[in-house]
Amino acid sequence: MRIDEKAVEERVKELVKPIVERMGYRLFDVEFRPEKGWVLRIIVDKEGGITVGECEEISKRVSALLDVEDLIPFSYFLEVSSPGLTRELKKPEHFEFFTGRKVRIILREPVQGKRELVGVIKGVEEGIVKVEVEGQVVHIPFSVIARANLEM
Repeated sequence: MRIDEKAVEERVKELVKPIVERMGYRLFDVEFRPEKGWVLRIIVDKEGGITVGECEEISKRVSALLDVEDLIPFSYFLEVSSPGLTRELKKPEHFEFFTGRKVRIILREPVQGKRELVGVIKGVEEGIVKVEVEGQVVHIPFSVIARANLEM
């Protein structure tokens, strides 16, 4: 059976975001993909991090909602987790949320002659991520970012 993974992710985001936010958390991302069986991964966060117990409580509420909505017509594993300390930043809003934090960015094409930058996120504006590297603010188009992770 063929299913549109991106459509499932978007619909799950729409359904889950209000629940997660009412509980005092932030929906960081949703992933739906085949691994060893299908996995629906809901990644949540809050200032100061999230505990395993909090993930379990979110999982219970989300699972009940997804059972009622019946979006996925076959069995899958539901996983609720934290993005982790060196989390990957995939969207402009992830960079906005972590303004002031240290990040490592791998680029698809060089910016100011470099393909890898480590610096502090200064903000995001109109598709441009601003990162302070060695005392200088570098403007990086989001479209050239291949991968970005928070640094410790």
